Amino acid sequence: MARMAVSVLAILLAWCALAAASFDKEFDITWGDGRGKILNNGQLLTLALDKVSGSGFQSKHEYLFGKIDMQLKLVPGNSAGTVTAYYLSSQGPTHDEIDFEFLGNVTGEPYTLHTNVFTQGQGQREQQFRLWFDPTNDFHTYSILWNPKHIIFMVDDMPIRDFKNLEGKGIAFPKNQPMRLYSSLWNADDWATQGGRVKTDWSHAPFSASYRGFKADACVVTAGGRPHCGASVGTDVAPGTGAAGEWYNQELDLTRQQRMRWVQSNYMIYNYCTDPKRFAQGVPAECSM
Repeated sequence: MARMAVSVLAILLAWCALAAASFDKEFDITWGDGRGKILNNGQLLTLALDKVSGSGFQSKHEYLFGKIDMQLKLVPGNSAGTVTAYYLSSQGPTHDEIDFEFLGNVTGEPYTLHTNVFTQGQGQREQQFRLWFDPTNDFHTYSILWNPKHIIFMVDDMPIRDFKNLEGKGIAFPKNQPMRLYSSLWNADDWATQGGRVKTDWSHAPFSASYRGFKADACVVTAGGRPHCGASVGTDVAPGTGAAGEWYNQELDLTRQQRMRWVQSNYMIYNYCTDPKRFAQGVPAECSM
């Protein structure tokens, strides 16, 4: 019986190792002159920032809808002035983009989780949160669920934001432009911490952020421009079918809506919809819907 339990455990551990995609197969480190590294047989990626340069990577694939999960452990200690960005984006002046950005802080002060959605080159849809844990102590999962009806931001499977498709009311929604996944660690001390009042303390450099556990249940765009959806990256199944996975039609049920409202009530520190001074013509239309 003990031997059987050990065998089952070994199988489960092997499955867990396979469940997360290999960074060297799914991503290219695109800048940083060696400051970005893929380690542990492709299961860990680290980015570094020093006074000379930051670093970043991007996915080899483009996606048109999907559920993207990544585990991050952020820069510890005095991270003031640093930004760890993790986002989906297309290219060009009318690009679409779905952003997680983590704005560092002085030691002992909380990170700011900054979210934004761009549609056809238009952003200014920022919502910012504190986290209910220290994101530097351990890895936590940050997820983007993007389907034809919703963009849902999640932290450890807790929904924090739901940007809905309101095209029927004249509001653009990202649905036609394939996006790659990007991440970078860079210096933004002109604005990132307390509006730029707190600068990066380079005596703490190099700063480092770590990534593991990447999963993409997504529609991958092939060289011919056609998206293929499936249970894992690259599975050749037509989009919109049942094989695309539950995420393709997923919405927040009542329980998860209540959880999101709890997060927003207790941890949201900025919402563009409640900042009319920014918008001379009034807040964006979706704010009233």
